[in-house]
Amino acid sequence: MGKGTIPKDFIEQLLAQTDIVQVINQRVPLKKAGKNYVACCPFHKEKTPSFNVNPFKQFYHCFGCGASGDAIRFLQEYDGLSFTDAVEALAQQAGLTVPYRQLTPQQRQQQKKQATLYEVLAQAARFYRLQLRDHPQAEVAKAYLKHRGLTSQIAKTYYLGYAPPGWDSLRAVFHPMSQYEPLLIEAGLRVPKAEHSGSYDRFRNRIIFPIRDVRGQVVGFGGRVLADGDKPKYLNSPENPLFHKSQVLYGLYELLQRRDRYDHIIVVEGYMDVIALAQHGFGNVVATLGTAVTAAHLDQLYRHVDRLVFSFDGDAAGLQAAWKAVALLLPNLTEHQSAQFLLLPTGEDPDSLVRQQGAEALRQRIAQAPMLVEFVIQQLQAQLAVPLSEQEGRRHFLAAVTPWLKLARGWYQAALLEQAAGLLGLRPWQLARQLDIYVPLASNTPARLSSQSKAPPVLTLAHRIVRHLLYAPQWAAELFSDKDLPYLRQLEDAGGPLLAQVVEALLQGEDVEQIEAQLQAQGQQLVLQALRQLPLPESEAMRRAEFEGLLQRLLEQHALAHTQDLKTLMALKKPR
Repeated sequence: MGKGTIPKDFIEQLLAQTDIVQVINQRVPLKKAGKNYVACCPFHKEKTPSFNVNPFKQFYHCFGCGASGDAIRFLQEYDGLSFTDAVEALAQQAGLTVPYRQLTPQQRQQQKKQATLYEVLAQAARFYRLQLRDHPQAEVAKAYLKHRGLTSQIAKTYYLGYAPPGWDSLRAVFHPMSQYEPLLIEAGLRVPKAEHSGSYDRFRNRIIFPIRDVRGQVVGFGGRVLADGDKPKYLNSPENPLFHKSQVLYGLYELLQRRDRYDHIIVVEGYMDVIALAQHGFGNVVATLGTAVTAAHLDQLYRHVDRLVFSFDGDAAGLQAAWKAVALLLPNLTEHQSAQFLLLPTGEDPDSLVRQQGAEALRQRIAQAPMLVEFVIQQLQAQLAVPLSEQEGRRHFLAAVTPWLKLARGWYQAALLEQAAGLLGLRPWQLARQLDIYVPLASNTPARLSSQSKAPPVLTLAHRIVRHLLYAPQWAAELFSDKDLPYLRQLEDAGGPLLAQVVEALLQGEDVEQIEAQLQAQGQQLVLQALRQLPLPESEAMRRAEFEGLLQRLLEQHALAHTQDLKTLMALKKPR
């Protein structure tokens, strides 16, 4: 801090003298592929390398998640460095000295103030941490954390602290208070008195959750009450020059420090959910800070994974938060990115779920959580007062889905159009024409309808069941019989005929290779390719649980659960 600005011509010189292949290869093993180098992307989980490094352009790009940049950008993203620190690291490696330009008096004062704010917040975090360890009244806080199943190690990882009762605890560390008071008020640690001079501590008798940016610097705090009568239950720092709720995610710093390659990140609503899930082995969890998910949040998260799981309360507020996320996702996601929505029953949250039912219960819920388009369709159907089987129901559904179709873009617009059209008894091009929207992936004239086969297929519940059967074909004989086939063909699901075909073939003793060859011969290569890309849980028990859950949901969705002839489907066998 305070060194000045870095001249642009020096940046160009530094990059010209830096070998980006060497820089990246020190952290991520690269393999030569023609003129370039490739690797599995370090910023999202994948099995097939899509991370490309061009030594001639001195540039990297991931065709999976879109991460790209020069050597400086790579150090910022991978090592979590600031721009200045990344330049310093590369300059040291190249044997160069960074020629900082002199700051203006205003710039120097701004940097000094920012550095002081960081130090004040860090000092407060250390104070709260020590109070949790040493303060006599911290026993209540320790007992609460223990009751929630949290260990001292997890408290250390997230740097949990304790704000003692009383109005002036911070005086013990910030003295004289008259000198620190303006900074403490600006940092949100003290609150000015309304009618008198002076201030008082914002956080009192609370468990403290330091909020850290991706570089690990404390930018704010959250506090959870310990006394039943105190309100509010959770209290966040107000925004300050370092802390903007729309840009910060609780737990993201800790997630990145683990260096694990997750294939998804779970987004929850509170700090306790993050910490409780981390205690149960879920290190891939972050929380928003009293605000809805923002575009800045999504941009940060999709740099690291291709799939997000949003876990919200199932009440009106949780559903509203989910719809706000949908509004950001539909127009911005690429076909390589995805999202799921897990709405928990009222009174239940991820923390209570894992404490009462265990980690496996949450994994099963996530496995069964609907994907983005499926979630939109399900929620809009749930809002209908009249069923879709009646004209009035279809009219209301069309009115409800139209704004979302017009908001969506690219692959997700085509997928939503296909699902909506199917429920309305229309072809996608007919619905697109009716709404006067242009969807490149859905042909807009009858003559060009065959071109839709080139669009990425939309995978339904039935398709996901087929994925499991192709992986574990023995389940077909365990759970189905010939008399189930007519009902499978009648399912109001685009994948119903395929499911019936696969089940019939397996019951007749055909193997998976024969079935896949038949599907390819029928022109269903894209469906097969999409099915193979669907991830499956690692253990057989988890796969079986997901399979049974999908089948149950399919039956409930199509009101077939009561059918006498489908008893065998409902009496699902548990894994041994």
